[in-house]
Amino acid sequence: MVEDTPGAAGGAPLRIATWNAISAKALRRFPAGAYEVGHALADPDAILLRSHALEAAAVAATVKAVARSGAGVNNIPVAEMSRRGIPVFNAPGANANAVKELVMAAILLAARNLVPAIDAVRALAPGPDWEKRVEDGKKAFAGVEVRGKTLAVVGLGAIGGLVAEAAHALGLRVVGHDPKATPETLARLPSPVRVLASVDECFAAADFVTLHVPLLESTRHLADARRLALCRPGAVLLNFSRAAIVDEEAVAAAVGDGRLKAYVCDFPSPRFAGRRGIVALPHLGASTEEAEEASAAMVIDQLRDFLEDGTVRNAVNFPSVEMPRGSPFRVAIANANVPNMLGMISSTMAASGLNIHNMVNKSKGEVAYTLVDLDSEASGEVLRSLSRIEGVLSVRRVPPPQEPSR
Repeated sequence: MVEDTPGAAGGAPLRIATWNAISAKALRRFPAGAYEVGHALADPDAILLRSHALEAAAVAATVKAVARSGAGVNNIPVAEMSRRGIPVFNAPGANANAVKELVMAAILLAARNLVPAIDAVRALAPGPDWEKRVEDGKKAFAGVEVRGKTLAVVGLGAIGGLVAEAAHALGLRVVGHDPKATPETLARLPSPVRVLASVDECFAAADFVTLHVPLLESTRHLADARRLALCRPGAVLLNFSRAAIVDEEAVAAAVGDGRLKAYVCDFPSPRFAGRRGIVALPHLGASTEEAEEASAAMVIDQLRDFLEDGTVRNAVNFPSVEMPRGSPFRVAIANANVPNMLGMISSTMAASGLNIHNMVNKSKGEVAYTLVDLDSEASGEVLRSLSRIEGVLSVRRVPPPQEPSR
């Protein structure tokens, strides 16, 4: 793909296609005149979405970037975007506080049997003995206090760390596990939090287990029948991560036979319909005004930085790359991470009489990304020559720097 990015340089506006309702306040971060934003715009320069399941065939050849206003990108064909040299941006941590608050509400909801208690009161028919029936029925919903109970947090990233902190403040004993936790991540945890050596230990040690891991092949059905059998009788399992992190049939069976007191999640499923002990919320994790605005603002800034300056931040499939402007003439190149790509790129530019002012190249997995500042503008023919290099995925001319507008 060979592209210019004219909108930010004063030409035709850049076109941003949205596929979900995006915070109106955050959308104002796109400067009027330089950007055109609308639902399902044809031939867009970038796609901005939340939960919409994006099909690769629906991504036009004009698309230079895809951004999700949220953390997970399971609804985006990331591998195909990488093959096409298109970065996929997300907003890690922007909705962390919203999810943390919902998890804490879910812990209290399960501990005090609030959902069946509310349902029971709503189901009572009016009558002269209504108050007596309410009083007699409440014994069935006696709960427990969370103070002194043990919460296991599986996944100690942005959300898991906040959950651990809030749970500790609420009086729970907190343990956790995260195989990818860095020393910096662990240092942010409250000092009483005990880090365990395995997921199995978390399931065996806790009254409440909460899952905060990404959906990978290694985490699919992480909560399976074997691990659920390790739980203390009457334990509560919480999942505000991804539906497939748990084996739904195993969870339903564990609730049914009393191994689990309750399963509280953010992922409704036909398997859970009408089952006592299972509370499935309708994807409310990031559904607060604050989280929606914060997530959208983060990815909009990332899109603008990429389209206007070539900068890459928080792309799940591209390396992070930023280079101060050394000249008005910048070219951005995505390529396969294979030997001698920089040499071929440099040689092609030199053969066209272009002098490289500055260059940065970084890689992430199978994809590499290069920014090149030139002493003069690269012609369309030069861009086409670069695109014909085997392994080059996309080439575009980045517009000259503009006055910042945020």
